[in-house]
Amino acid sequence: MTDNSTRTDLFSPARFGAIELSNRIVMAPVTRSRYDEDGVPNELHATYYAQRAGAGLIIGEATNISAQGRGYAATPGIWSDEQVAGWKKVTDAVHAAGGTIVSQLWHVGRFSSAQLQPDGQAPVAPSAIAAEGNTYTVDGFVPVSMPRAQETEEIAGVIQQYKIAAMNALRAGFDGVEVHAANSYLLDQFLRDSTNHRTDRYGGSIENRARLTLEVTEAVVDIWGSDKVGIRLSPVTPDAGNTPPDSNVMAMYGYLIKQLNRFGLAYLHVVEGATATSREVPAGVDLDALSGLFDGPFIGNNNYDLEMAIKRRAQGKIDAVAFGRLFIGNPDLVERLRRGAALTVAPRESYYGGGAKGYIDWPNGSY
Repeated sequence: MTDNSTRTDLFSPARFGAIELSNRIVMAPVTRSRYDEDGVPNELHATYYAQRAGAGLIIGEATNISAQGRGYAATPGIWSDEQVAGWKKVTDAVHAAGGTIVSQLWHVGRFSSAQLQPDGQAPVAPSAIAAEGNTYTVDGFVPVSMPRAQETEEIAGVIQQYKIAAMNALRAGFDGVEVHAANSYLLDQFLRDSTNHRTDRYGGSIENRARLTLEVTEAVVDIWGSDKVGIRLSPVTPDAGNTPPDSNVMAMYGYLIKQLNRFGLAYLHVVEGATATSREVPAGVDLDALSGLFDGPFIGNNNYDLEMAIKRRAQGKIDAVAFGRLFIGNPDLVERLRRGAALTVAPRESYYGGGAKGYIDWPNGSY
């Protein structure tokens, strides 16, 4: 039998800030769209996450910080007491199984439909620039709506939404939180000059476009302490409306990462390339150089296999590796990787929606 733990320390415990990891293999946030319209977790979700507690760290699926932040039906929230109570069932189950879990705080910004927004209002964004594509509502797939640009005085309210969500994650028993500043959602929309055409203090210069992400991070750190807060970035991914990268990726994200260092965060989590598709990056972009600017632990993500993870860990380019889709059909992924056992490839039709089938019925512990 293969024992890959003799080849790498990816299977050994680690400490990221104050977050204890049983190994360096992370379950990435994976949207599964199996929630009711109130976005409240239940026993089904508790079972799903507990089955995957062998991950060194579970990053919970993207979770709406507010009703305004929602862009897809059947996704969870963390703004109501009912949602907090539901998440407490999940964290209790994960902890009982020996796992560690953080909550990923999510506001989609412009990638939403008025059908999903309070009182049928337009989604909010840094600028009134339409995204491309469709989103999922209770009526099925519909085109995303034209967003409206947030007024400067509204932005403090968005920061407060993040702060309340962070407080609720603490109440729900999570071990930390991850600020979702990736995948072309609200914070990433403020970062990129392709989607931020503002002329106030949140637009224009690199410093201004980074301001909201830094203010949100500071607000979340105020609740949790810096050593239990991570952040996710995706400098070149075009997800959520075919959003072009910033015109100067290295300058924008280089500045942001250097500024994030002042917080002493638990980790930086980066999508290396285009989320779930390609690790290729535009000419002139060096994601390893960007991650090297961060003073703390770095989680690499996107189309990894074990051999790539072992190699990049040996080169000192990652401190941990995140797997997403592989955790769908392999709840015991860490042990399978350690043993070199066969991996189940879950069919795409099992990814989103439905109930227990394709969610909690995958083989666990048979090698």
